[in-house]
Amino acid sequence: MFYAIINQLDKIVKIFPSPNELAMNFAEKMASMIARSSKNAEPFTIVLSGGTTPELLFKVLSENFAESVPWKFVHFFWGDERCVPPDNDESNYGMAQRKFLSRIEIPSGNIHRIRGEDDPENEAARYSIEILSSVRNRDRLPLFDLVILGLGEDGHTASIFPGHSELFDSDKICEVALHPVTGQKRITLTGRVINNADNVTFLVTGKTKAEIVENMFKKDSSVINFPASFIVPVYGKLNWYIDHDAGILI
Repeated sequence: MFYAIINQLDKIVKIFPSPNELAMNFAEKMASMIARSSKNAEPFTIVLSGGTTPELLFKVLSENFAESVPWKFVHFFWGDERCVPPDNDESNYGMAQRKFLSRIEIPSGNIHRIRGEDDPENEAARYSIEILSSVRNRDRLPLFDLVILGLGEDGHTASIFPGHSELFDSDKICEVALHPVTGQKRITLTGRVINNADNVTFLVTGKTKAEIVENMFKKDSSVINFPASFIVPVYGKLNWYIDHDAGILI
């Protein structure tokens, strides 16, 4: 159970004693959302993230919710992907497949991966078309039911890095981004698509994230340097799930 909750006008922040408790609480919330949607036999669309916290979430889901959740109603997408093959250790899809998707009963057509092994520009265009054909829309933009995001130590989210705020104004669904240090190409959802979701949730754990979390919540001019600060759902809800170590400075 979370031991602190902060209600702000633009978001709800929940702080948990440990990463495990955070993952279990969010898994329960996710299962409840899927169950409500499935009562009407409606598909529930989820955008997954990479990283260590989602990896823990996948473990919790596969061990505790594999049989109790009607996964056949769920369609999984990715917020970003490194331009590597799916069997590469850096593949976000590959990690989700190994830790979670291979352990639940779900139709293969419900898993919409980004093909990181293909030409990045062509794949960004192809994946955009797949999203448009698989997801309901609002304001002529894809409307996901749930978008799960991580937070980088530099304030990036998905693969939208500092200095590239133009990706929040892009009229494209997906764009090709470059990692600012490694130069690695990535494919990412753009900001307008993320902000069109019904529910957006950041999952943030670990002491290495404490400083950026503190900066994110300062509400001063420095925040404009962090892409994560541009995540403000137009119609939907914004939640932050943070463990004690990541939230110790707020």
